[in-house]
Amino acid sequence: MTGVSKRFGAVQALKDIDFEVAAGEVVALVGDNGAGKSTLVKTIAGVYAPDGGNVVFDGSPVSITSPSEAQALGIATVFQDLALCDNLDVVGNLFLGNERKHGGALDEVTMEQESWRLLRELSAKIPSVRIPVASLSGGQRQTVAIARSLLGDPKVVMLDEPTAALGVAQTAEVLNLVERLRDKGLGVILISHNMSDVMAVADRVAVLRLGRNNGVFRVADTSSTEIIAAITGATTNAVTARAARRAPQEEQS
Repeated sequence: MTGVSKRFGAVQALKDIDFEVAAGEVVALVGDNGAGKSTLVKTIAGVYAPDGGNVVFDGSPVSITSPSEAQALGIATVFQDLALCDNLDVVGNLFLGNERKHGGALDEVTMEQESWRLLRELSAKIPSVRIPVASLSGGQRQTVAIARSLLGDPKVVMLDEPTAALGVAQTAEVLNLVERLRDKGLGVILISHNMSDVMAVADRVAVLRLGRNNGVFRVADTSSTEIIAAITGATTNAVTARAARRAPQEEQS
């Protein structure tokens, strides 16, 4: 994406945004509340049409004006609410709206086999594909949502706050899934507020501030302090201030 802008009435949500993700790369999209992350994600997903700018996908200029167009291109999105049906089993959720049929009836055998194949690809820790989603843990539910996004054989997967409200073990499980998506050669866009998650799995970090680009960092060459400074728009922020206060105390002791 180059020069992408989006306005809602008097509010300029995005202004001349440049953003890119390559195959086999995890790019974290970070920023404070109101920075424009959600608007950018929804623009990529086809929920919003940009007011200006250019979008190139797989080497060709494209216009994404609806979610179905984004899916047809190969862009899958897993939103924070996951959009799972608690009363259905794993198979039912994976194929919801995309059921396989044979002779006019649901082809349960094929769907179950395909479900196991997808979950094995992700090394998912789910005991059965026939248990209701309501009985799964947060990490397992996230796994089901990610597996469902892979059904259309996408090239780019966007994950919106995938580790929010998860425990330590479940968070590690989801981060392992992100790495497996990268290993499969997919481009992964990770939206997160958790700096430790970002530093653990991302290759690059793109920072938005007040609807504009405010830096792109290679994780191998930067620190979380530098990224936080870009998010807040300050070279001196709460983290560096604390570190500066602590240093003289350590010298005295």
